[in-house]
Amino acid sequence: MGLILRPGGLYLDTTVGGGGHSSLILAADPDVQIIAIDQDDQAIAVTQAKLAPYLDRVTFWQGNFANYNPGDNRFDGVITDLGVSSAQLDMPERGFSFRHEAPLDMRMDRRQALTAADIINHWDEVKLADIFYYYGEERRSRRIARQIVAQRPFQTTTELAAAIARCTPSKYRYGRIHPATRTFQALRIVVNQELSALETLLQRVPAWLNPGGRIGVISFHSLEDRLVKNAFRSTPELKVLTKKPITTQPEEIKANPRSRSAKLRLAEKMGE
Repeated sequence: MGLILRPGGLYLDTTVGGGGHSSLILAADPDVQIIAIDQDDQAIAVTQAKLAPYLDRVTFWQGNFANYNPGDNRFDGVITDLGVSSAQLDMPERGFSFRHEAPLDMRMDRRQALTAADIINHWDEVKLADIFYYYGEERRSRRIARQIVAQRPFQTTTELAAAIARCTPSKYRYGRIHPATRTFQALRIVVNQELSALETLLQRVPAWLNPGGRIGVISFHSLEDRLVKNAFRSTPELKVLTKKPITTQPEEIKANPRSRSAKLRLAEKMGE
């Protein structure tokens, strides 16, 4: 993940998910400590079980990382993995995937009110088209928005995915990428305010790092990667360590196909 492990160091995992990154850090040194953040109560419960041998060195905080206040803490490393966890994708009831019939939910934090169903069934056609285009980079955004408004209300992920597929010429419906992929990405981003939260984190995190401390951000689509690249380059306190993002190797993709679009960028806090 590109972080430097300092004996007795303090690290921040802003998206602890299944605990993979945190477990590697904790196993590498018996004295390091971690503050682990996640919006998802289920993810925190799973990670607490996974990190059971290290719980005396882990502090959990549930919420959006954009709202986290470190107080007097300063970190030797910060890791942010922006992907939806496999656990979330594989839980049909969460509504992140159109592979399963499920309610249109998509909330990372189930305490919040706004769901994907609210957006799909109540937002106007122009607003829907705009979010599909800007957050999903969907070229057929207007056609999809028009189809959705004409056929709503929608109750399930599979109903919505089928309606989106009908907007796609038949010769493109069975390609490597499902026709609904970009629209579902856009909905998830808007439901969870992902890009604005990332912007806030990138503005705040340099002040949280000790000199020589590093931040690593793993993104999964161009909108996130562009924000990270520009923030690292424009922040005087940070030295960019990755002119180009580090991508997954074939053996990693074979072991975890969902990692194929992952891009890691690293920056280091300049000495003071």
